[in-house]
Amino acid sequence: MNETARSGRGFLQLDGLELLIGVAAGLMIGFSKTGIPSSGIFAVTLMAMAFPAKDSVGIILPMLIFGDIIAVAYYRRKVVWKYLIVLIPWVLVGVVAGYFFLDIVSDHTLKLTIGWLVLALIALHLIRERFGDKFSGQGWLASWFNPFLGGTAGFATMIGNAAGGVMSIYLLAKKLPKEVFVGTGAWFFFLVNLLKVPFSVQLGIITWDSLLFNSLMIVPIVVGAWVGIRVLAKLPERWFQYCVLGLSAAGSLRLIFF
Repeated sequence: MNETARSGRGFLQLDGLELLIGVAAGLMIGFSKTGIPSSGIFAVTLMAMAFPAKDSVGIILPMLIFGDIIAVAYYRRKVVWKYLIVLIPWVLVGVVAGYFFLDIVSDHTLKLTIGWLVLALIALHLIRERFGDKFSGQGWLASWFNPFLGGTAGFATMIGNAAGGVMSIYLLAKKLPKEVFVGTGAWFFFLVNLLKVPFSVQLGIITWDSLLFNSLMIVPIVVGAWVGIRVLAKLPERWFQYCVLGLSAAGSLRLIFF
């Protein structure tokens, strides 16, 4: 299916299976933006099956932004700005570092690094849960927590749209209610994804043709977002945390092994 983009066919001439994959990805993106964060990793994987890896990044970015818009609109009163503001300078440092590292280190090596790092962060979070705030609240971890995770999130999103797991660990550590967790995360990714648009246009991976394809995915994204809102409302807080951790781990394993 990857040969579709190489063969010169337009996005509106894709076969039924490729369009079905796009619809499935749209549903997952909508669901991940308003329901369970990190579940969007499956959408990224599906799009990479239907299109060349580089092209899929540009194709999926407008879909992610549309999902972000729905999420920030619905959870507009469920955001803790102070947790985002303290990250901004470190995220920018991470983005710049990722930009330069792309020319130095192979894509495979970078993805392995991020994958193992997120797994380590998950383990750290579980240790923190086990030993309580004495482990991190006022101790050695607190001094580097924001700079490290902010920089890592910026670095990860620059090298491969892999910041979801890092951001999930950051927000879980803040012990936010599930709706505030989703709302705060939605604003973070909305701003970061907008930042990536000019670079994607310059690279030629966002085009008028790809935007026409994106327009076909609006309805699936809206439907997925509606389902996500309903699921989140009924999901217990503890199970929400389990889902976020599990999907973050799954995303890390995808980076490591695929």
